[in-house]
Amino acid sequence: MIIAMNRSLDYNTKIVRITILETDKVLDAMRSLSFLSKMTIFGFLLSTLPVIFIGAFAFVTSSNEIQKNVNEGKMKLITQINSNVEQKLTTVNHTLNQVINSTVLKKAMDMPLTVTDFMMYDDLRSEIRYMQSFDTKLEDVILINARENWLIKNSGLYRYNSYPFYDKLTELMNTQDNSTWTLTPSKWFYTEENSRGIACEYSISLVKKLPTTGLEKYGMALANIPTCSLQDLIQSETKNLDDILIIDEQQRILMHPNSSLIGQPLTDAGLQDLKQLAAPMGQFSADIYDKPYSVSFLRSNLNGWTYLSLTSIESLTKESSKIGTFTIYICVFMLLLSMLLAWLISRKMYSPIQLLLNQIGGLVTVNQKRKANEFQLIGEHVHTLFESKSQLEKEVRQHIGQVRTFFLIKAYQGHVKQSELVEKLTQFGYGTQIEEWKMMSVITLQIDSIDNTRYERRDIELLLFAVHNMIEELISSHQRLSPIIIDQTVVTLIGSPDCEPAAFRNTVYALTEQMQQHILSYLNLQVSIGMSLPIQAFTQMSIAYREGLEALKHRIKLGEGIIIQYENINSGKHYLNLNYPKPIEHELIDAVKLAEKDKSKELLKQLLQAVFNAQLTPQEYQIPLARLLNNLLIVMQESGISLNQIHPNKGSLFEELLNLHVTAEIEDWFWTEVIHPLIRIYRDRQDAQYHNISEKIIDLVQRYYDTDLTLEECASQLHYNANYLSSIFRKETNCSFSEYLSTYRFNMAKKWLSESDMPIKDISSKLRYNNSQNFIRSFRKQEGLTPGQYRDKQKEGSSGS
Repeated sequence: MIIAMNRSLDYNTKIVRITILETDKVLDAMRSLSFLSKMTIFGFLLSTLPVIFIGAFAFVTSSNEIQKNVNEGKMKLITQINSNVEQKLTTVNHTLNQVINSTVLKKAMDMPLTVTDFMMYDDLRSEIRYMQSFDTKLEDVILINARENWLIKNSGLYRYNSYPFYDKLTELMNTQDNSTWTLTPSKWFYTEENSRGIACEYSISLVKKLPTTGLEKYGMALANIPTCSLQDLIQSETKNLDDILIIDEQQRILMHPNSSLIGQPLTDAGLQDLKQLAAPMGQFSADIYDKPYSVSFLRSNLNGWTYLSLTSIESLTKESSKIGTFTIYICVFMLLLSMLLAWLISRKMYSPIQLLLNQIGGLVTVNQKRKANEFQLIGEHVHTLFESKSQLEKEVRQHIGQVRTFFLIKAYQGHVKQSELVEKLTQFGYGTQIEEWKMMSVITLQIDSIDNTRYERRDIELLLFAVHNMIEELISSHQRLSPIIIDQTVVTLIGSPDCEPAAFRNTVYALTEQMQQHILSYLNLQVSIGMSLPIQAFTQMSIAYREGLEALKHRIKLGEGIIIQYENINSGKHYLNLNYPKPIEHELIDAVKLAEKDKSKELLKQLLQAVFNAQLTPQEYQIPLARLLNNLLIVMQESGISLNQIHPNKGSLFEELLNLHVTAEIEDWFWTEVIHPLIRIYRDRQDAQYHNISEKIIDLVQRYYDTDLTLEECASQLHYNANYLSSIFRKETNCSFSEYLSTYRFNMAKKWLSESDMPIKDISSKLRYNNSQNFIRSFRKQEGLTPGQYRDKQKEGSSGS
């Protein structure tokens, strides 16, 4: 027995060892799998469990939820239908209010309209047509004035007391409400000549008493919507209306799949239990023609109508028997689909990792790939990229310094717009200086001579760089802008929050002496320094720079190694600044070339205002004025325009300009003698080009109007931008491309109607309308007649002539 137990124990031990070895092999195999394989397996497992659970849950609960879901769906449906219908009715109410409150109708209410008042009648018909232009399914709008004894509707003007349904309309006018929705027979609003064409026996009428102000009501306005149009209106929103009903406050049927029941009590439709409809909304069960139904209803707050949805209980119970079979099929399909999606999504998610591995594959050894997984390899490479990024940022900062130097050179030389100067300085990190500095001065430093020194001429650039660095070390960055080198001159702007000019001059002079002594001590070089007058704004940097250079020019008399203050050589006045506004001049020349008359006139005014704002002598004003004239003449010559075209057989333009002495005369002379003639020439050139392009577009419309022609297709054929063609065409024809195309198609329709027997359906198709009804509606909106009426009218006119 003991031997047998030992053998059994040895056998179990071997089994355990084998199991452990197999488990280790499985774990090793899992570790060796790629991340794609792991994601795919995980996706398979993750997708299988939800599908099985969802299938079982759907099988158990779907039968119980069908009724609830259907009822909720029906309630949402009738709520949506209610919202859509109320929106249309509100639109009708709003537009009818516009008609009855219009000055035309108010004036007409005090007039006994006759056939001679055709202008007033036409105005009223225009108001009615405008109201019918909205997509509200309006069939007719009737205006009644009992006091003046007239009635207007689509078919014409009538004497009210002679109208066939005078008594019915008078009874409707005597109701208590000033505005109400009511169900009326459609024959009330059709005269004997078209009574046979009544499509719907009943109409839904919006009745409003007139006038709207005052206690006496002697008129009425009615907007009629046929009940079958109401069904069409809802049909556009909902495909199946076989189970939808609408009843009014008197429980008369307004809409029913069986049109013969419209206008009848709800009990005629088989629904006998009407007490349940007393609530604003709800659901209940009822028998209709001995069949069980679920009824969902909702009462409108706008007009008291009730919307009902009927659902057969039998149709619901039939679906429950199919749930089991469908659930099995769907679960199997979803299981296969989810497994397929798991595989595809895993590949899609792994593609960025694979792309990264392919990118770094050449940089990774075989041993590294075996020892590390994908993320370890990518992490190591990202770390290398961050190190490269730090090195790149260091290089970018060096380039930013070069860009800042280039900007400061342009600022000192006056090549930066004053409106942009402060913004650019802020971008380069000088925001604190802009806020704090109240007084500033430009310092210009030049090496006097390197003769009789240990340096050679080729060392001048290195010496200027050394001086540049010494200035950066000697003067705090809060007291200066970055020093730069311009044409062998070191330039910097020194600023201070001190508003006292004398104290500021002393501070700047002390700094320049310190710089001069350090340069002499360390480099054994004599340098001269020029100081501009104090300025209060950064926009005066270019003036101060020129003053600093002007001060250095006086070394001719004063010798080397000196500090020259500009105020000592120019009586404390700033360097002569002609203040010529180059940016405005460039904008003016561009506006002239584009033939923009108003903009050119405004820019000319701004330019001359900028010139005359400078404090100059009358002789000095001639310099910028002559410069402006000369630049305009250069533009004229470069454009191939001769002087004789703008100034024929006259004397010198410069002599005429110099003989003017008043600002207004100078501005008027520039405009009438130079700029405006140039604009006319440029506009003539543009018009010729625009006219040619517009004619090409018109030719395309006349050839391809019966196709789906668009402005983009025209632009493609003419090799222009569509927006450019649109602006040119509107400028030449005073209408848009789509308006011109619609008008041309409309004229072709009139031609075909009057000169051929082509069916209206073919005409609408040829003119690219979706259906003939849209064409008829559009034609009646523009011409006031339907296409058929227009054709009959043209035939009558031709036979009469």
